[in-house]
Amino acid sequence: MTAQDRRTSVQDTSATLTLDALGIPYERHVYDYDPSAGKLGVAAAAALGLSPDHVLKTLMVQIDGRPACVVLPADRELDFTRVAQAFGGRKAKMLSRPDAEQRTGYRIGGVSPFGQRSTVPTAFEQCGMDGPPVVINGGSQGLLIELSPQDALTATNGLVADLVKPL
Repeated sequence: MTAQDRRTSVQDTSATLTLDALGIPYERHVYDYDPSAGKLGVAAAAALGLSPDHVLKTLMVQIDGRPACVVLPADRELDFTRVAQAFGGRKAKMLSRPDAEQRTGYRIGGVSPFGQRSTVPTAFEQCGMDGPPVVINGGSQGLLIELSPQDALTATNGLVADLVKPL
């Protein structure tokens, strides 16, 4: 199967349908998903020949017990104190895998900030959000979508904050 065949054979997801409904343009990037990869976002970037700071991962967290979504470069790590502050809370932690999948309607490795089953507050790491297009999970394992940072913010009603540990 050629790359073009794979690109056109990928079914729509809640994420792509949401972006379509909002009239937000995006480009699909299909790759061979490897569930055994240690860092899924970094592996996706490598599979597509992209820099890991250009590919953003989507993580589900809890802020003082309330769910939220954070989006950050695939090669960076969350600073939970900064995440809590960004949402006006005191304590942040990861949402459990089953809770993340149930709340979003996506499987881990395919979680997108767009078209989640339940709308939750969303924050994007500030680095990279004022530059070229970003690549974010499209709602299916093996599907990334490329769009402008502003369109990503618009689609999620997201905020931009400092969310990661310093390098």
